[in-house]
Amino acid sequence: MNPNEKKRVAFKTLGCRLNQYETDALVTDFSQAGYELVDYNASPDVVIVNTCTVTNQSDQKSRSVISQTARKAKNAVVVVTGCMANNFKEKLESQDNITFVVENSRKSSILTLVDAHFSGEIVHPDQLPQDVFRYEPVRKSLHTRSAVKIQDGCDNFCTFCIIPMVRGLATSRPVADVLESVRKTVENGFKELVITGVNIGRYEDGTVRFEDLLAKILEIPGDFRIRISSLEPDGFGDDFVKLFANPKLMPHLHLCLQSGSDKTLLRMRRMYDVAQFRKTITKFRTVYPDFNFTTDIIVGFPGETEEEFQQTLDAVNEFNFSHIHTFKYSVRKGTRAERLENQVGEKIKNQRSLKVRDLSVENKMRYFNSFIGQTQEVLIEKITQGIANGYGQNYIPVRFKVSGVQKNTVHSVKLTELIGTDEDCYLLGEIVA
Repeated sequence: MNPNEKKRVAFKTLGCRLNQYETDALVTDFSQAGYELVDYNASPDVVIVNTCTVTNQSDQKSRSVISQTARKAKNAVVVVTGCMANNFKEKLESQDNITFVVENSRKSSILTLVDAHFSGEIVHPDQLPQDVFRYEPVRKSLHTRSAVKIQDGCDNFCTFCIIPMVRGLATSRPVADVLESVRKTVENGFKELVITGVNIGRYEDGTVRFEDLLAKILEIPGDFRIRISSLEPDGFGDDFVKLFANPKLMPHLHLCLQSGSDKTLLRMRRMYDVAQFRKTITKFRTVYPDFNFTTDIIVGFPGETEEEFQQTLDAVNEFNFSHIHTFKYSVRKGTRAERLENQVGEKIKNQRSLKVRDLSVENKMRYFNSFIGQTQEVLIEKITQGIANGYGQNYIPVRFKVSGVQKNTVHSVKLTELIGTDEDCYLLGEIVA
């Protein structure tokens, strides 16, 4: 490689919104350092694969992307990071098609590692500093909205979950750092920010808890709106509900149920029961009737009976989630659930997964239909051949004809028609003058 040529970098990201944020922060780092951002099919000099390991399927996808990267970018420096880099570090380091394997705690220093490599320095990833909050505010992003990371790690140790092993124990970012990151991200032109972390409801910096931090964020001046990423249904107080009266805070939460059976939740070692979950939903919808809840459901958890699964279906119907991320239980080595008896067969998992997904589509269409005739403030994420795509306040996907407007702008759109009958359905609308 000619040292005078501009280096080209490509990114591939799998998994959660936190991974997506960390990739965007790395994109900013590399862009400011003079690297050109390209697709990984366009002969990059560096490819960074940010992996996921939450399920067996995630592992398979991550391995597939790593293999594709090695084939398509034969001469590139291949950096593998993310949760799979923690879970399978030694195995990945033994692969000839990977240049560096970087753990989550050192991910923010990948630019330093790559620059050293091109300068001829010998730096091992384990020599990089460990800091999960070192990321600069996102300036150049692969997405219209940007995230702000407030927390990392988790202390819950649910019996099915490997996250504490690959992300570490819970740690919270100092309040002042969070607020400064929000200010700079808004100054960088982002109209929508997502507050993210692993278990953000457990945020704690001194006496400041999650809802206290959120209140401080909402006080920051500027034309922007806030979304909350995936949230556990515990760890926050009643004041959290009141904050959604602020027009900057969007009326949508991805609140993780996992199962509608108290017996299953107990085996999962979740920190709530269905009654507590119901109480939270009721609090919100009593004040905000149209509030949008989405969720995660695990089917086929060890010992899950037909009766327990039916309780999950009943809960899905009752809570009217507009979308459900459905996961078939996946054995993760080192977790308590690996040792549980009465493992459920794949055929039953598949059947139960389809039932949840079918019900999810029904709920989504019913929820979306309830907004026909209403107006939503839609942030445009992309424009293709005069058709704008974006999301309204309630995280409803909307498409509408436009002329003379740009993406990353917010417009009032009257919703007129539901298009589609599957998971990818959306609402058609007309821009309001």
